[in-house]
Amino acid sequence: MTSPPAKPAAPRRFPLGSLLYAAAAAGAVALAATTPLNGYLLNILMQAATYSVAVIGLTVVLGLCGQINLAQAAFFGLGAYAVGLGTVDAGISFWLCLPVGMLLAAGLGAVLGASTLRLGGHYLAMVTISFQQILTLVLTNWIPVTHGPDGVPGIRRPPLFADGQSYLALCVAVLALVGYAVWRMPKTRLGRAMRAVRDNELAAGVAGINVYRTKVAAFALGALLAGLGGGLFAGGFTYISPDQFSFAESVVFLTMALLGGVGSPVGAVIGTGLLILIPEWLRFLKEIPGLYLAIYGLAVILIVVFMPDGIWGFLGDQVRRLRRRRPAPPPAGDLVLEQAAGTGAPVLEVEELSKHFGGLKAVDAVSFAVARGGIHALIGPNGSGKTTTLNVLSGLYTPTGGRVRLEGRDITHRSPHARAAAGIGRTFQNIRLFRSMSALENVVIGAERPDNALVARDRAALEARAREALAFVGLEGRADEPVASFSYGHQRLIEIARALAGNPVLLLLDEPAAGLNSSEKNALTVLLRRMAAKGLTILIIDHDMTLVSDVANHITVLNFGRRIADGLTAGVLREPAVIEAYLGEAEGPATGLKTDLAPA
Repeated sequence: MTSPPAKPAAPRRFPLGSLLYAAAAAGAVALAATTPLNGYLLNILMQAATYSVAVIGLTVVLGLCGQINLAQAAFFGLGAYAVGLGTVDAGISFWLCLPVGMLLAAGLGAVLGASTLRLGGHYLAMVTISFQQILTLVLTNWIPVTHGPDGVPGIRRPPLFADGQSYLALCVAVLALVGYAVWRMPKTRLGRAMRAVRDNELAAGVAGINVYRTKVAAFALGALLAGLGGGLFAGGFTYISPDQFSFAESVVFLTMALLGGVGSPVGAVIGTGLLILIPEWLRFLKEIPGLYLAIYGLAVILIVVFMPDGIWGFLGDQVRRLRRRRPAPPPAGDLVLEQAAGTGAPVLEVEELSKHFGGLKAVDAVSFAVARGGIHALIGPNGSGKTTTLNVLSGLYTPTGGRVRLEGRDITHRSPHARAAAGIGRTFQNIRLFRSMSALENVVIGAERPDNALVARDRAALEARAREALAFVGLEGRADEPVASFSYGHQRLIEIARALAGNPVLLLLDEPAAGLNSSEKNALTVLLRRMAAKGLTILIIDHDMTLVSDVANHITVLNFGRRIADGLTAGVLREPAVIEAYLGEAEGPATGLKTDLAPA
């Protein structure tokens, strides 16, 4: 089957939100450049603007990608010292020092991320704290280079922005540009990948996203923005010292992000402004011991407790409720699944595949082949190794031995995203959707599978493909709803649609009927037959023998990790070894396997 001709992308109007943002940003820059300010207000606004850039970096790494970073002040300090030492000691232009500091911060951020992001969780937090402490010690004690505790005075600003007023306008302009870029990022491929990794790493991997590279990119980008903020900070205050970039400042950055709302650059600016302004508003209380800190801490705690998504997260929910719904798009077209021409060779060949967990042989020298264009079932009692086999086939587990070939290509040691690029789609027994996204956004992730020749990379084409997949499973009318609003059975359909949107060569279905009622199982049976009618090759695991016998034309049976039967459905279900595995006895009516007889 040949691919349908690509439709020319419709011209997109400049979004109204972007126009309003540009107008607001231009107004803020104009105010910063022309409004007379005394030195005190100038310093407060300078600090707020430069800190906000660094906190927006946390919006990327923590808000979009879900990776903790407690070393943001260290990257902030690298940018500051690059500008400070470059302009003072080396006499280099500010405009050269600033990008050097950004690249230095991004490079060290990428190295730190690449060496630690496989750990995740509290281990990642510990490593970033350690990096922060090490850098503080270096800045304090490497006196010949960093000037030690005395810091670096006399930092020079660029000639066109030598006075404080114009420099503040520069900082506000940079903040506006950074904010806009990060605001638009969730709509980009990288931004979608980050959100998917944050929501569910396993699902992101089998959907074709390089999880590790995405994490490193997020970490490096967050560090880059911290370096940019630090460089602007150094030029704004013309003096820096190691105590300004300590671990305590990293905690302040994190608090700013959480307070305003870590999911949006607007929240980062709000949180930064509040944590800088609240102490100034409460200055009159500093004469009363303890009262100032008590009120300051209480205000922060109340906001975090009653607005868990931050101030902007709370306000954004209210705005979304008032927003008018977009007009319905035109009906989706027919879902095209382009399968290679039949050659007679199996799509999937599994040879002596093994997976051992210590002394437990979960899969023990299993071999089978999946023919092109049919539904092949992998069945067996609980604990027989079915899901482990699927996890090895999709790259989630590394095999202990054996070989896996997809369309003749050896994929035994490929990563999950590489197998997705090769053409393997996957669903899970425990539904794995991206919970912060709509149904449409979930399926767009699947449509972006590498090497998907059926869809262009522009947003309109991806959304059109996703709507076709949702229409195929009967959910096109609810495409823009969040996945949390769907029933359990419909969430299963969204997961299947996400896999179909990537035009897989082979679709692995892990217990698709689990948790479904009888009517939903009947609908699933019809859907599986429609998928097979389009030429899609399916390998399915399920305990429902009625479903399996109705849709599968070939069955492989596992028990205690070993293959005990393989062949056409009718014959396999009558084999004594299969009946014994399910019923615990070697006799009984063959039709007994037509019902749910596998152990729960």
